[in-house]
Amino acid sequence: MKTETPRTIDEILLETDLADRAVRKAVREAILRHKRLGHSIASSEQGKVVWIPPEEIEIPPEEME
Repeated sequence: MKTETPRTIDEILLETDLADRAVRKAVREAILRHKRLGHSIASSEQGKVVWIPPEEIEIPPEEME
């Protein structure tokens, strides 16, 4: 049976696709939580901070694995 050698932290951090997917998932979950709780979220439009009320929050699509 073949055993895998442990990867270094540098090798793991170079897997940007994995990190990107994790961040997108976390952002989606945070947006969903705010909408469900009836809380507004802050966003940026044309360099200015705007507040989006919960009824106007659009949920990003869930990624396919």
